[in-house]
Amino acid sequence: MNTKRLGNSDLLITPIGFGAWAIGGSGWEFAWGAQDDKDSIATIREALDTGVNWIDTAAVYGLGHSEEVVARALEGVRNRPYVFTKCSMVWNEHGEIGHSLKARSIRRECEASLRRLRLDTIDLYQIHWTDPYDQVPLRQTMRAMERLQNDGKIGEIGVSNFAVRDMVEARASLSRTDIVSNQVQYNLLHRDIEAQVLPYCARERITVLAYSPLARGLLAGRYDPKRRPTDEVRTGAVLFRTKNLRAVAPLLQSMKDIARLRGRTPAQVALGWLRSHPGVIPIPGIKRPSQAEELSQTTSFSLTSRERQGLDRLSSDLRLDTF
Repeated sequence: MNTKRLGNSDLLITPIGFGAWAIGGSGWEFAWGAQDDKDSIATIREALDTGVNWIDTAAVYGLGHSEEVVARALEGVRNRPYVFTKCSMVWNEHGEIGHSLKARSIRRECEASLRRLRLDTIDLYQIHWTDPYDQVPLRQTMRAMERLQNDGKIGEIGVSNFAVRDMVEARASLSRTDIVSNQVQYNLLHRDIEAQVLPYCARERITVLAYSPLARGLLAGRYDPKRRPTDEVRTGAVLFRTKNLRAVAPLLQSMKDIARLRGRTPAQVALGWLRSHPGVIPIPGIKRPSQAEELSQTTSFSLTSRERQGLDRLSSDLRLDTF
């Protein structure tokens, strides 16, 4: 695969990554459902074989389990991919998840992730969320991140789910470095970042890493009012209400038509739409080896301007309940 520069860093990453949220397995608050570790390891290795050179995980995925599975998958791999993970979402002995941007917590999380991942350095360390209660000034957190970088425990600094004001504050708090990425939800059904976040990141050369690029599988064409998801994360999601599933039907039909004419799949069309935006790199969640092969083929596929404009129009006209 060709590669793209991650922000203003020296990291050259493939135009699609491996999203490791789902491989955290079941039994925690934001689980996708049961996932066999052997399948996860086989899927990661298949993705690497197709050319993908980076994996994105987080400490909270499976309460540490996703990071452990990533480490197992990379055992014996000659050309280790870049490994990205996240901090700021913490949990207690009962598995209850909270937030902490305290400097000591950030360092403790980093060291725990290094142990689980069996790494000396995390290539990209990201703040998962800002503090919803504003209890800790963001400048303290960013300085803690910079100290981790100075200590060689992390390579580059990134953020996730940050608004423009948060990115401005975060960058102003760093003295010798800068953030290289902002990981946000972005897909044909969730386009809020186009108003402010996307233009700011483009102007400042901050890469947008797009999570949920397939809108939890809806844009892969798997669901409709008669076929609903059954796993833990999607079952109660507002996005999958009958009203929404009916509303997105014209968009999904257009995607299926494009896929049929181009010898592709709806998922590849959805990722192709994202990849047509400069500075945006999607991170699909991948659970099976066959998905790794399918989604990696997206990198050789581009939408025509007419196809993209048609999807833009159908997408912009949608009025969905999302909360």
